[in-house]
Parts: sequence; structure tokens; C-alpha cells
Amino acid sequence: MKILIIGCGGVASVAIQKCCQNSEVFTEIMIASRTKAKCDALKNKLENPKNGKKPTKTKISTAQVNADNVSELVALIQQFNPEIVVNLALPYQDLTIMDACLATGKHYLDTANYEPLDTAKFEYKWQWAYRERFEQAGLTAILGCGFDPGVTGVFSAYALKHHFDKIHYIDILDANDGDHGYPFATNFNPEINIREVTANGRYWQEGKWIETAPMEIKREYNFVQIGKKDMYLLYHEELESLAKNIPGIERIRFFMTFGQSYLTHLQCLQNVGMTAIEPIDFNGQKIVPLQFLKAVLPDPATLGERTKGKTNIGCIFSGTKNGRYENYYLYNVCDHQDCYKEVESQAISYTTGVPAMIGTMLLLQGLWRKPGVFNVEEFDPDPFMEALNKYGLPWHENFNPVLVR
Repeated sequence: MKILIIGCGGVASVAIQKCCQNSEVFTEIMIASRTKAKCDALKNKLENPKNGKKPTKTKISTAQVNADNVSELVALIQQFNPEIVVNLALPYQDLTIMDACLATGKHYLDTANYEPLDTAKFEYKWQWAYRERFEQAGLTAILGCGFDPGVTGVFSAYALKHHFDKIHYIDILDANDGDHGYPFATNFNPEINIREVTANGRYWQEGKWIETAPMEIKREYNFVQIGKKDMYLLYHEELESLAKNIPGIERIRFFMTFGQSYLTHLQCLQNVGMTAIEPIDFNGQKIVPLQFLKAVLPDPATLGERTKGKTNIGCIFSGTKNGRYENYYLYNVCDHQDCYKEVESQAISYTTGVPAMIGTMLLLQGLWRKPGVFNVEEFDPDPFMEALNKYGLPWHENFNPVLVR
């Protein structure tokens, strides 16, 4: 089947390579980006691989497109006529791509929720507002099909289906022990990463949101294959969808680990205004400090070869089953260097790109297809969980985990 992938950064590169490993499903791919040369380079890599790898059987074409321009998107979609448009561009472009899908009658999938360019807001309301239009068009839109959000939602649906009658608490833990050797760099898009980390924290408890200052709540946790790490409570978009889609949930929190060097550099950059998203005047031009900072930081897509260590991302669930109180931990451990050997990527891009491929595959196979706009936890988790083991993100279970206090 034919798919159009918009974007050619680190995550897109992984997703495209995994699609090309699965040529029985993905017979033809068009890669489209603002910079066509990046698309052409990836196409050449897949059609003329080195190190004894076989060329992909998937037919690949490339195109230039401005994903902020609906008419350009519509023209490209009509020309290529894919079954689905996979949005691996920036979250600022989610709505324009959804508009183009509606205009052309195509299914849609992304990995991160829409956020306005001029304010750091992570909410699904803008995309959920498209539900009726996708329903009426008979089209499926799958939101947040990366790892977190994405796999964390599938883990939640799987836990509820197989291990609980009711889930009371969910703690999502995201640990990265990768070392890239730079004093300061981000493992995914610097602009999105820094906006996320510097925003106020929030968690869901007893039917309402509790807001915290950035990095206000800190805990230590001993992660399998990584060890003890400091982690901090952040707001993350899947909290909003899980609070809505997991019935009777009482509390959901999200924690992410950060090293002291990262935090010290980030604090300095904040202190001098380099993380600001409001434009300033510079030599007669308007520039956004955070966008300038992004331009001078290392490109996350180049970090794979030098990044060593592992990630551990998962969910701890507490709830009841047959009248008994149970705790259950589902998680994945991913090795940065293993990812680089396979697809020349670090684990952060890998853990997002693989789920994007899996969700697209399940839609094409008809297993995740129904009219409307959906988060991943609203679909049957079982085929996705099976595919995680098959395509490089095996999951592990712990029926007696240490809880986060």
C-alpha cells in the first residue's frame, strides 16, 4: 500500500526505514519535507545500502512541501494518492495536515499533539475538535502514536484489558541514560524539548489538574539496566487523553530523568533569555531566541553514532482485579548503540519512529480503523503489543514493582 510521510528528521528516518523493512505492507512510500535533499539522501541510502544490507523492495519517491501550506499539501496528496498521510513533521503543522487529509479523503497519523507556535500549550482540544469531520468523512485519525505519547497509551489499554478491572493510578516513567558527549544537547527537536521541560508541571488527581512549578517535584527511581536516576514531574500530553479514556482513573503522573549537566545548562539558558518563545529585535529582524538556540545546538539526528547507554520507558499501574489490589509495571529498555547499528539512530528517535510505523501498519491492515479522531488507547492493544516485540521494542512485565511515593 502507498503512504505519504511528511518530515525527514530523526524520527521520520527511523519510521521510514522500519517501513522499508516491512515491504509486504508498505509497497510504496513518498517522503516529503521542506528540504528535499534530506529526502533524496535517505532514499539513496535505502536503495543503495552499505555494509552488506539488501536494498529495500519498497518503491520510494521524494518531494518538497511546505507543511504549513494546506494547498501545497492537498496538491501533493492528490498527485501521489496515498492511503494514509503520516505526519512526522513538527507539531505546529498537525492541523494543516489534518485539513489536507479531510480535503483529499485520506487517513491521518501523528506522534505529537498540536501546539501553537506562539505559546507552549500541550492540549488535544484542537485536534479532538476534528472528530465529527473525520467521522462524517469515514476517515481515521490516530493521534500521538510514538512512545510517550503512544506506547504508554497502548500499555494502559493492555493493562486494563488483561490485568485490571479498574486502574486507580498510573505513573509514567521515562529514563534516558544516554551519553552523547556534548555539554548540552537534546535527544529530540530542541525547540519542542525545551518548551516541554520549561513549562509548568501538571498531574491529574481526583478529577482535576494539579499544577506545579517546573521541576518542582523530584523523585529517585532505580531503573532496570540503568540504575538509580533523579526524575522530575512534568506535564505530558498523554495525561490528558488517559484521564479521559481510562474510566475511573484517580491519579496520573509523568516523570522524566535529567542529568545535572543538562539542568545546569538549561537554567543558564533560561536566565539569559535564550529559551524565550516571544520574538525579539536583532539587527533589524525579528527572531525567536529559542529558534536561534535550536539552530546552534547539535541536530538530534546526528547524535546516534556517539550516544551510548540505554533508555527505560514504561508505566506503573495500581488498581483492582477480582476484588484484589494489584500493582503492575510494563516497560521497554532500548540500547542507543543497538539502534545505531540497525538504523543509524539514537534510541529516542527509535522508540518514537517504530511505534509510528506499527500504528500505520495496523491502520492499513484494518485492525486500527474506524471513523473519527482517536488516541491510541482507544484501539485494541493486543496487535500493537505483538508488533512491538517483532519490530524491535520488546516489553517486559514486573508484577511486584517498587512504587513512586
